[in-house]
Amino acid sequence: MSFLSGLLGPACEIDVLLDGAESRKTAELKSEDGKVEKHFLFYDGESVSGKVNITMKQPGRRLEHNGIRIEFIGQIELFYDKSNTHEFVSLVKELALPGELTQSRSYDFDFMQVEKPYESYTGTNVRLRYYLKVSIARRLTDIVKEYDLVVHQLATFPDVNTSIKMEVGIEDCLHIEFEYNKSKYHLKDVIVGKIYFLLVRIKIQHMELQLIKKEITGAGANTTTESETIAKYEIMDGAPVKGESIPIRLFLSGYELTPTMRDVNKKFSVRYFINLVLIDEEDRRYFKQQEIMLWRKAPEKLRRKPYQYHYEAAPTQEAHQAEIPGGSNFSLNISHGIAQTVCAVCLPALWHEILQPNGTIVLSFIILGVFLTN
Repeated sequence: MSFLSGLLGPACEIDVLLDGAESRKTAELKSEDGKVEKHFLFYDGESVSGKVNITMKQPGRRLEHNGIRIEFIGQIELFYDKSNTHEFVSLVKELALPGELTQSRSYDFDFMQVEKPYESYTGTNVRLRYYLKVSIARRLTDIVKEYDLVVHQLATFPDVNTSIKMEVGIEDCLHIEFEYNKSKYHLKDVIVGKIYFLLVRIKIQHMELQLIKKEITGAGANTTTESETIAKYEIMDGAPVKGESIPIRLFLSGYELTPTMRDVNKKFSVRYFINLVLIDEEDRRYFKQQEIMLWRKAPEKLRRKPYQYHYEAAPTQEAHQAEIPGGSNFSLNISHGIAQTVCAVCLPALWHEILQPNGTIVLSFIILGVFLTN
């Protein structure tokens, strides 16, 4: 059996060693089957260099080939149409001309200042990946080794970052204002806001705050949208009265988030929304969505390095009409007051940060990312 596998199996093993691998950071990325893997992290404009080692499995055995090459590839795959992958980056280096290998060999490669225009991403219906592909061309079957890399897109602080303020309601029944401190947040940021009740004539049972990710693939009639609830908190329990307000404080650092992606190579988009949901005593749901933009802030050590930074245009401030039973329109906004809330699960990771201002009782008011005062 081992004799047959030696004849029919690959005659060599291929390994890729990157320059500076000892000091290079790694990042997690989901594979197509949902497993989390760690790969070396790169940024736009960085060179990708290293060495390809080809080790012969059986010394003395000859391996004829039609050339050896390495490729740097950036590719978008739609899971429902795997036959139609799109390469937006494709660089090739020839390592060896046609000939034969009789012993193990090493080849250096260097892709200088490689443009990496998008961030690595694995979603429900689409995957954007970067990888090195080593190919030993043979007459029947090529010997191929793929080596995945992770790319993060960094952005600078937005020049304009206005707050979000909106008023919404149901005529003569409910009038609410909501406000969020910003419209653009980095991935480790904190969403701070407030909800203010101007008119309450329906019996509200409780209120939820949700962070929703929407992945849009395709175009026109073939557009597919997948929604995923990233975070969900109950921020109020019991009926509010006129004049009451509820502060909101949602920490983003605890979630697996990506930057907002818009029309990536005309193949897909990833967008994020804050969804405010009110449920009345008859279990009717009233909700309002507001889009926010997420961006990746450069680590402190990299902020002075000459990497290329990307920044997408701000989301529009258009109000999204809420879906309400009976076809009514519903809207929301925020202010000051006393909060009635729930969901008492403290966040130990925030103890040190929250206790800094006065070192006293602030901790007792951190409830699932909601900061309450009275």
